[in-house]
Amino acid sequence: MISRSIIEAAPKVLLHDHVDGGLRASSMIEMAQECGYTALPFMDAVQLADWYEVACNSGSLVRYLETFTHTIALMQTREQIVRVAREAVIDNALSGVVYAEFRGAPELFTQKGLSLREVVEAHLAGYAEGVEEAAKLGKKIRVETILCGMRQNDLTLEVAELAIAMRGQGVCGFDIAGPEKGFPPTDHLDAFNLLRENGVPFTIHAGEADGVDSIAKALHECGALRIGHGVRIIDDIHDGVLSPLAEEIRNRQIVLEIAPTSNLQTGAASSYAAHPIGELKRLGFAVTLNTDNRLMSRTSMSREAEEIVSAHAWTLQDLEDVAINAMNAAFISPAERHEIIENQIKAGYKELTHAN
Repeated sequence: MISRSIIEAAPKVLLHDHVDGGLRASSMIEMAQECGYTALPFMDAVQLADWYEVACNSGSLVRYLETFTHTIALMQTREQIVRVAREAVIDNALSGVVYAEFRGAPELFTQKGLSLREVVEAHLAGYAEGVEEAAKLGKKIRVETILCGMRQNDLTLEVAELAIAMRGQGVCGFDIAGPEKGFPPTDHLDAFNLLRENGVPFTIHAGEADGVDSIAKALHECGALRIGHGVRIIDDIHDGVLSPLAEEIRNRQIVLEIAPTSNLQTGAASSYAAHPIGELKRLGFAVTLNTDNRLMSRTSMSREAEEIVSAHAWTLQDLEDVAINAMNAAFISPAERHEIIENQIKAGYKELTHAN
């Protein structure tokens, strides 16, 4: 068994983390006091964190998403967004993350007059501050951002246009988020077509709250390069026999952005031991570990790794494989991916292997 200290030190790659789902409970209370927001269920950090964990353990994605009311309310000014983004970088760097793609839907943070672009610029400013502060702590991390459209709303095309305009300025790709069931990705084909025409990569939430048909549409009709969650693909595998869709995803090494704790909370898996990630990795799928929403799941990349190492007897080699899977699918250039893989991931795991 790998020790906790080794797991914490292991280089990690994070592809799927919603910034508005990762606020520090203590920061929420401070920001609420500063702006006069009185709707928080508790004004004690431990109690508030407890409330989030319990509220998100309902097994319902809809109920889970409702808890974002408070975090979004506290990310409506430039100062608030910068703080949240900065702290997200620092928290993940301290959890061993060397590369992160944070994501968020700009339209959620415009209630006090910020434009979509101003929202993105505030996030990028916070990330830059976080990278600088992490470096002072001896932690090197690179951060990019994915802009999300909300699948139940009608701004996805506008957000896609913003992703195209800001690509290379800290924006690396696009996603659609929100309630999956009843809102198929094909509702937003105009946005995906525009992104493809302009060479902007995108991932799509699919196969979390809805079934394999959602994954098929994201992959075949929309052209997703990665699948957000995708754990329902296990429903298309019977006694080790893969359906044509599952076989395609495995053979093409379509990366699955899996977030185990979040999947347990939304009912996509019953336990860490029963989580499909173990079987999917054994069958050769390109699985990755992610946090999804650190506040709601009371988690970190180290905790996700620790739970799966314990439940599925993963080794350091397994963790390295997963980190490389994620890095190979990052929405940056091949040369940049290679540099991080060789100089941070492989070098880091080589050092840990000798130490272990």
